[in-house]
Amino acid sequence: MTSKIESFLHNPAFGVALTLLLYCLAVYFKRRRGWGWIHPLILTSGIIMVVLQVGDIPLAWYKSGGDWISWALGPATVALAVPLYKHAPLIRSKLTAVLAGITIGSIVSAVSTACFLAASGASSQLLFSALSKSSSAPFSMAIASRLGGIPELAAALSVLTGLLGSLAGPALLRLCGVKEDVPLGAAVGTGSHGIGTARLMSMSELQGSVSGFAMASAGLITSLLMLPVYWWLSQ
Repeated sequence: MTSKIESFLHNPAFGVALTLLLYCLAVYFKRRRGWGWIHPLILTSGIIMVVLQVGDIPLAWYKSGGDWISWALGPATVALAVPLYKHAPLIRSKLTAVLAGITIGSIVSAVSTACFLAASGASSQLLFSALSKSSSAPFSMAIASRLGGIPELAAALSVLTGLLGSLAGPALLRLCGVKEDVPLGAAVGTGSHGIGTARLMSMSELQGSVSGFAMASAGLITSLLMLPVYWWLSQ
């Protein structure tokens, strides 16, 4: 590898340019070429891993630019407040039903995860890392660190949950007869947080707004649900 190429790969611009180029290409083929089965986020991540592996490029070189994109997730999440404010009257009119659905969804997620891992003989550390997988990564990491889990594993499980929910969630919900914007958005936001919200926002502003509200609410509700577990562990 020549010094010029190595210098370019060290530059944060490499990680940013590679990510944006691949993502834009994935979106182009999905929208303009009729490849509706493509999930831009999954395809982009997969190709980046292949490029790094084949090119023998250290992850740290890519990460110096990739961190810039990770930082942009903060302002992008805050920007969800704009469509949420726009559709606030509709969400407020159905607030009781939406919050009930989010609460039940959060409880079912935590209980089903605990039952499955306990039945499979998983360690307590893995269990406490996975309990909050359906909330966004910052919530999951904070909860896992308090319960004695592994924050990094909690973040990875949260991202995987979001990816799977984003990929199959909307279609599965419609197959089950959930087709209206508000319940669909609430379900995806509760189970698939930010990644699922981004998917819905590209399809419907109303669905994305409800999903963004559900994502934030699910994080808070999950945190409250974990308080008895934390107090029990502290005894």
